[in-house]
Amino acid sequence: MKWTVLATVMVGTFMGPLDGSVVNLALPTLARHFAVGITTIEWVSVAYLLTVSTLLLTFGRLGDIVGLKPLYLGGFAIFVVGSALCALAWHVWALVAFRAVQAVGAAMLFAAGPAIITQVFPARERGKALGLVGIAVSAGLAVGPTLGGLLIAAGGWRLVFLINLPIGVAAFALAGRTLKLDSPKGQRFDPYGAILSFAALFPLLLVLSRGQEWGWGTPRVAALITLAAVGMAAFVLVESRVSEPVLDLSLFRIRIFSAAAVSALASYVVTAAVLFLMPFYLLDVREFSIAYAGLLLTPIPAAMVLLGPLSGAMSDRIGSRVLSTVGLLVSTAGVASFVTLSTDTGALGIVLRLLVVGVGLGIFQAPNSSAMMGSVPRHRLGIASGMVASARNIGMVLGISLAALALAVREPYHLRELATSLAPEAVRGEAFLLAARDAFWLAAVICLGGALTSLVRGDGSHPDARPIPAEQPRESQR
Repeated sequence: MKWTVLATVMVGTFMGPLDGSVVNLALPTLARHFAVGITTIEWVSVAYLLTVSTLLLTFGRLGDIVGLKPLYLGGFAIFVVGSALCALAWHVWALVAFRAVQAVGAAMLFAAGPAIITQVFPARERGKALGLVGIAVSAGLAVGPTLGGLLIAAGGWRLVFLINLPIGVAAFALAGRTLKLDSPKGQRFDPYGAILSFAALFPLLLVLSRGQEWGWGTPRVAALITLAAVGMAAFVLVESRVSEPVLDLSLFRIRIFSAAAVSALASYVVTAAVLFLMPFYLLDVREFSIAYAGLLLTPIPAAMVLLGPLSGAMSDRIGSRVLSTVGLLVSTAGVASFVTLSTDTGALGIVLRLLVVGVGLGIFQAPNSSAMMGSVPRHRLGIASGMVASARNIGMVLGISLAALALAVREPYHLRELATSLAPEAVRGEAFLLAARDAFWLAAVICLGGALTSLVRGDGSHPDARPIPAEQPRESQR
């Protein structure tokens, strides 16, 4: 049944965000265990993020070639093996390497998930199904910190990775029984495109994630930016000339697809920026406890969990453009409201601001994903699915990097301006708050740009710009 397939995809989608948020909470414990500093232990997360992000396009294309079921089953198998290896790690760099193995499996799961949903569900139910998948993402992010704390307290950091084994094995068995998908049609793989996509994305994402620490004007950063630019140019040149590319550039001529991809990227930039900035405000400026700060940050994933399936189901009836646009406009208003934060803003005011952002994102994501997936030909579902996941990962990296850059540039300026007018003990907190406001303004402008892109993408009366042909049999999937 298609709903059993949906449940299987939701498990795979849930495991990735859950693993990321759980491991992030475990980083201080891991640093103490391996006796290393923060700049070393951060690679446990960075290696995972870079590996996932650079492989999504390749695995999306591979799903079109070998089939989505083998790709999805392989993802579970590699993720479970990687998790077991992480639990057995004897050195910090062994753990980093095993996290990369784990990330290969996660990339396969992320690349296949939306394509499976699009193949199994008809257009009139696709938005609802993708909305439910969005619940899995938000739930993983929301549950991760609490679960991570309980696991570490109960059995130490190794339990954080071992918990994936029973879940992954059960999900592998369920997927093996339930997934009955279209067979691949003899398409060929493009090895040069796969290599060049990695060569372009890896240095770019590495610079975005580490550039602030290394210094944006250093030779290392300049070299990586040059490598990324050369790799991207070569990638575009090769992909425009091969008949079956890793990334079919002609998809960007589909207005709904390209506009929805830009809007998705903007939404994740904003999400990452807010979730990066707010903990500093709550912990350093307001000096709340970690537990209380974590509780205050729950409105965003909670609103997305509640509204995702409702918005997705509504988009199946009225189309996706209006909902996607309204969602990002609501989020724009929410992000803009953060510029009024002060050193004494109450908890209710903080929660309401976060809730508005979460409501907007909850309205936006499922309809936008449905439009993006429904606008491409059936034989390009894997590529489109990889693009959906790539927009999420690249947007999150870009959002954190832009927020960190805004703080790095503006906070010293505000420190100098306030040094003569405030008491020394108050200067740093106020300077951070003013710099954060500048970053929130930037995020609001990006969010508004995503809303405008969504608005002009075309007729939103139906989520499909290029519907899956009616002659393709679907009854076997129901």
